Amino acid sequence: MNIESFQAYCLTKKGVTEELPFGPETIAYKVAGKVFALTTLDRTPFSINLKCDPEKATQLREEHDCVLPGYHMNKKHWNTVIIDGSIKDAVLREWIDHSYDLVVQSLPGKVREQLV
Repeated sequence: MNIESFQAYCLTKKGVTEELPFGPETIAYKVAGKVFALTTLDRTPFSINLKCDPEKATQLREEHDCVLPGYHMNKKHWNTVIIDGSIKDAVLREWIDHSYDLVVQSLPGKVREQLV
């Protein structure tokens, strides 16, 4: 996965906006105003921050060298994934979906209904 395919995939999700709340080098993907994914444009290798269930976050860090505690995020709920080719795109899309779903589940019912 490259940054362009990451961006395109995030934007396929219902209700998602792409914003630059932390300056021109960091792109945040939000659903109903809540961040579910971040990437930094000025880092090599390319990496993404994704929200994750705490138990799953720990498991992924143990299983994959490219998954680290979330950089500049709550390390219990966020992972940073270094996109180094070791994780297949389909798996990365599953992790993006998981992050999006966690955020959607936390939204008020009325807002969630608009996203279905």
